[in-house]
Amino acid sequence: MKKILILNGPNLNLLGVREKSIYGDRSFEGFFEELKQQYANFELHYFQSNTEGLIIDKLHEVGFAYDGVILNAGAYTHTSVAIADAIAGITTPVIEVHISNVHQRETFRHHSFLSKNCKGVILGFGLDSYRLALESFNS
Repeated sequence: MKKILILNGPNLNLLGVREKSIYGDRSFEGFFEELKQQYANFELHYFQSNTEGLIIDKLHEVGFAYDGVILNAGAYTHTSVAIADAIAGITTPVIEVHISNVHQRETFRHHSFLSKNCKGVILGFGLDSYRLALESFNS
């Protein structure tokens, strides 16, 4: 059974209550429970932090033992060379996901420091971006 970590960054703990026009009205915890039922063939784990260092620590912790990481680093996507370096330093493949289409938003969101170190990038499909990333680990 493949072990997959879904790792969410800053402010994603507020899904369902913040900026509903961009992020929708569902909590991630409820969505995660659905994913665990739908993808019983995976051992799914979830971690969220608003702190850059804790995200890096989690990548180091699972980055040599898990089969995949689905990472939504939130705003750190556009600012964190340290998270990009953490991804480059591990052997577990990482898929970068975003709920919104960042290219339809503010210009500063158009650049990702993480993408070049990730297996792939999925964005703009709402919470289904996570589901699509999980599907990529199904093969």
